Amino acid sequence: MNLRHTFRIPPLAALRAFEAVARLGGVVEAAAELHLTHSAISHQLRSLEENLGRRLLERHGRRLQLTEGGRVYALQVRYALHDLAKATGQVLSRSHDDELVIGTLPSFGAHWLVSRLPSLLTAAPRLQVSVRASLALADLDDGGLDLAIRMGSGGWERVQQRPLFHDRLVAVASPTFNGGQLPRTPAEFIRAPLLLSIENWRPWLECAGLDPHDPTGLHFNDSNLLLEAVRQGLGVALARQSLVHDALREGRLMRPIPICAPYPAPYWLVWSARAAGQHKLAVFSDWIDQQVATYLDEVAASDVQT
Repeated sequence: MNLRHTFRIPPLAALRAFEAVARLGGVVEAAAELHLTHSAISHQLRSLEENLGRRLLERHGRRLQLTEGGRVYALQVRYALHDLAKATGQVLSRSHDDELVIGTLPSFGAHWLVSRLPSLLTAAPRLQVSVRASLALADLDDGGLDLAIRMGSGGWERVQQRPLFHDRLVAVASPTFNGGQLPRTPAEFIRAPLLLSIENWRPWLECAGLDPHDPTGLHFNDSNLLLEAVRQGLGVALARQSLVHDALREGRLMRPIPICAPYPAPYWLVWSARAAGQHKLAVFSDWIDQQVATYLDEVAASDVQT
């Protein structure tokens, strides 16, 4: 459809002036908001009415009142300007072909993703990578992200998605906890000072053959705080294996009890429809698949050793 021959669009400046007057109730207020003179606003209003050939405002002395048609048009113009501003913001927030903006949970970014990023930069040296951490469910269209790593049940609207891997809950402690005398049995483990977060202990307790109850201890609302408390030897904890794998492998943390429990929410790779087919998305997708495969092989090997 050729829009040029179906209708004419008035000048944007006139539409902005009209919308501001209709919303704020007067020329003075609109001029202040748009940083224009009163006469400039009045000129834009006259220009708009002449362009449309319709009366949008009734003038009663120095007071303006919307006609019924003007009231309906003002509402429609407001929605249109909002959509235009949103579309402009999306264009400006989008990264270039050589820029990759990744969204991630802070804990996953800090304890799993960051240590593996150097291999991505080696594999794609021209790619400019930015990582944005947030607990919020970022909007890939409005948030300026190319893709994100999420945890949950999936089924999110308006994004493409595929699972990355399932996590597990494992028992962890500092090598220096209790003077190096770590718990040897599940019963000893739950009698130790416990560090708790949002994780549900009941599945792990069931796997350990213990009464599935809600334990008591020192609570944290953030996994990073929990793991720092574990590192300092304040107590023992259950943690997602993805967050402690590197620390366990390097000996910074210990896994005194080999029992683990499935974590209910897997990790997902998600991306917007506008990013589908982009080379940088394919590069990251292939790279993270390789990293996940290596990680899962290492987890399986550590299970054999435990």
